[in-house]
Amino acid sequence: MEPLVSPVGSHNEWDPLEEIIVGRLDGATIPFRHPVVSCNIPRWAARFQGLAAGFRFPRMLIEPAQRELDQFITLLGSLGVTVRRPEAVDHRRRFSTPGWKSRGFGNTCPRDSLLVIGDEIIETPMAWPCRYFETHSYRPILKDYFRRGARWTAAPRPQLSDALFEARFSIPRADEPMRYILTEFEPVFDAADFVRAGRDIFVTRSNVTNRSGIEWMRRHLGPEYRVHEIESRCRAPMHIDTTFLPLAPGKVLVNPEYVDVDRLPDILKSWDVLIAPEPDPLKGPLLKLTSMCGRWLNMNVLVIDGQRVIAERHHTTMLRALESWGFEPIPCDLLHYAPFGGSFHCATLDVRRRGTLESYFS
Repeated sequence: MEPLVSPVGSHNEWDPLEEIIVGRLDGATIPFRHPVVSCNIPRWAARFQGLAAGFRFPRMLIEPAQRELDQFITLLGSLGVTVRRPEAVDHRRRFSTPGWKSRGFGNTCPRDSLLVIGDEIIETPMAWPCRYFETHSYRPILKDYFRRGARWTAAPRPQLSDALFEARFSIPRADEPMRYILTEFEPVFDAADFVRAGRDIFVTRSNVTNRSGIEWMRRHLGPEYRVHEIESRCRAPMHIDTTFLPLAPGKVLVNPEYVDVDRLPDILKSWDVLIAPEPDPLKGPLLKLTSMCGRWLNMNVLVIDGQRVIAERHHTTMLRALESWGFEPIPCDLLHYAPFGGSFHCATLDVRRRGTLESYFS
């Protein structure tokens, strides 16, 4: 028999993109009540979520997001990228473990539940109870990749008992020491707290990724990789891709509100640190009230090949900045995806990029 050639292979955020998984809005449900959910989303969205938890997202939010998502998928196809989609699931269905009950959330953001490192695809142990079975909607794709030669790993499934969460947690004020809702009871992490630059992986500790989760990844990857922690000044950190995002060899985009560039890991001293411009203001109150994300979604871009970068059409200041840094921005609309968890980087998982494993630091 001829050896299998894995359809999964992605070592960084910028090699030429060949295949990608794009999330799906079908069946999306407002996240079930839990302190780890409410502490990770903007205060105004948390109030809405608390009142409507467990119900399907209304059509007035779904329909504009679906139109933009369809256009984004068409754009990817025109760029020669193969697009895979998860199964449609009714996320409002109840489920339970021996310790707790919940409803689901959605499969809008494959970047959170799945992490690609080389030819391996890893199911992550997420901290939100409503996302406990989220990867099941991707199982047909994962089984196909495995049959064709990919490595498929699932991190230890967490218990998500009360012992994982700090009792009476409150978000720290700017003048207080940093604290997190997660204890070190067990490893948990979202894939979106990690970004890749060949043999170097960057991660933020957050309210969905604890030190035990980072250590699990470090041990799992072994000495072939180096895992570096990026300190975030965000008071409610969740996901690195609006904080720190490598765009090409030697170029990294950083959030000036969340990152102290003088405290970046020493290996980045030889790289150009690109300071993200202020996001352009949103028009109208609806997106401000319903967005599950912070205001820095202008950073949530998708690199096609180290030169071309898909970025939000609304954020014209970021489009101009990308041009000034030597990139070719491709404007696209995905502004109405924010109530479902993000923008271009969040809504996708790059499964295969044409390139090899390299070290980009001396």
